[in-house]
Amino acid sequence: MSDNAGSAGSAGSADNADNTAGGTQHGGGRTRRSAHWFGAEGRAGMLYRSWMRNQGFGPEVFDGRPVIGIATTWSELAPCNSHLHRVAEAVKRGVWQAGGFPLEFPVLATGETLMRPTAMLYRNLLAMEAEELIRANPLDGVVLLSGCDKTTPGLLMGAASVDLPAVMVTGGPMLNGKFQGRDVGSGTHVWKFEAEIKAGRMTVEEGYAAEGCMARSNGHCMTMGTASTMACMAEALGMQLPGSATWPAVDMRRMEVAQQAGRRIVDMVEQDLRPSTILTREAFENAIRTNAAIGGSTNAIIHLTALAGRLGVDLNLDDFDTLVRDVPTIVDLMPSGRFLMEDFCYAGGLPVVMRELDEAGLLNSDAVTVTGRGIGENVADAVCWNTEVIRPLTEPLLPSGTGTAILRGNLCPNGAVIKQSAASPSLMHHEGRALVFDSPEAYHAVCDDDDLDVTPDDVLVIRGAGPKGYPGMPEVANVPLPAKLLRDGVSDMVRISDGRMSGTGFGTVVLHVSPEAAVGGPLALVRTGDRIELDVPGRRLTLHVSDEELDRRRAEWQAPATQEDGGYRWLYRQHVLQADDGVDFGFLRGSRGSEVPRDSH
Repeated sequence: MSDNAGSAGSAGSADNADNTAGGTQHGGGRTRRSAHWFGAEGRAGMLYRSWMRNQGFGPEVFDGRPVIGIATTWSELAPCNSHLHRVAEAVKRGVWQAGGFPLEFPVLATGETLMRPTAMLYRNLLAMEAEELIRANPLDGVVLLSGCDKTTPGLLMGAASVDLPAVMVTGGPMLNGKFQGRDVGSGTHVWKFEAEIKAGRMTVEEGYAAEGCMARSNGHCMTMGTASTMACMAEALGMQLPGSATWPAVDMRRMEVAQQAGRRIVDMVEQDLRPSTILTREAFENAIRTNAAIGGSTNAIIHLTALAGRLGVDLNLDDFDTLVRDVPTIVDLMPSGRFLMEDFCYAGGLPVVMRELDEAGLLNSDAVTVTGRGIGENVADAVCWNTEVIRPLTEPLLPSGTGTAILRGNLCPNGAVIKQSAASPSLMHHEGRALVFDSPEAYHAVCDDDDLDVTPDDVLVIRGAGPKGYPGMPEVANVPLPAKLLRDGVSDMVRISDGRMSGTGFGTVVLHVSPEAAVGGPLALVRTGDRIELDVPGRRLTLHVSDEELDRRRAEWQAPATQEDGGYRWLYRQHVLQADDGVDFGFLRGSRGSEVPRDSH
């Protein structure tokens, strides 16, 4: 892309109201949005300008240049985002270079690592806050700074509903974890080490030592977890500069691309290049296929569905199955493979993957991106420097059709999801006895008991983990196996839940069962001893109980009691949609635009 982001206005004197208000016109004769504040005459304009000057800004910044908001999810309570204040400084440099006026502002940091009951509960709150702050302030464009899982989709959702020019800058992954002479992945090895400790093959002291070895720099998870996946999705959608999803957080090229994004957003304002132009059906198809090629997180399904709902793009759950059937997994990254994001970056990053897809006719090449060019043109010259990490389509890590599968059946009439690349091939068609738990806590209370009545052929059912039921649909579906089975060498079992699984997780886990148990979905009617059949090749999930018996159980079912009688959680439970609709709030779907609000004085 071009670094020549043209200046939007002169830096001449603006010491009086006439000069200040004079630079309000831009391409096409339109009045710049920020001019309604900083170019206003009389008392209102004096108030807006004078209070900004208490930060040391000279009057020349009010000459009509584009005002660029930098929405940052920086927070020390969100470890993956704790370096974003430095990334924001790089963005500001780029905005100043291009003749814009950058203003940084905080938005909710939804860190998956610390927030309870789950950061997913607050993704919609972040989207709502970002949308309202962008609209309420004198902004002509916005740069979105994100890191941990939910901050990327939350900011994209909010920006899409305002539809001002926007570009995403993700914070980048951590450096590769190193423990006992080998690479270890954040998240992925947490589950593995937990199983090793439970099985007695790893000491607790070794576990403590491993903690610091997994997270040895700023940044988000360096496996192909949800944070890495959503950074790649932002790039595949065209909302992030080419190649910028994978640079490690502490690599100075992360700061270079942030500065480049600052320059580019000024150009985007001049060109009036908005998310609605970029985030088309074709862009979502590109993202879905790219997610399959990189072995990305199942959480992308929920976030992309929610984002599409903000734009009125027709996207449904089955698209995540049908669009990927011709796409093999070609990136060899944990949890599906061996390597980590640092290796992916140095091998050429996401542009190499998308170039492979484009050359195979699996990419909508003309889909417009934040560069102003089609995505095919952006990646045409990408070079792969390590074919072990990024394999050619002709020599994939996993063959076509082994990515995400969407299941249907009487246990999930509105759909369920399984990540085949993280599952055991031997369990892709399995029938077993249901062992049912009404909450993750109920399972954890007994899973280490030696007298637990469980066999490797059983199907663990963990319900009460859906959007309304938990609330927030946490990443609890991939519960650890019973301790006695781990000691016997069992490494996987079929697990079924209305919750989610971390993108760093693995196992034969059926996720996002919809409708969830808390609203009376069929999952609520399963009883221990029932037979459940998982048929991934046939895309079926079947509860072998007669319709008559299910009707009888449904008549006896009572909705679980909830504790909230007010506050955000009450609002969430009242308005959250189910997994197949992206778990957004129904009243937030669609775009409400960027019309300048009524005056405040």
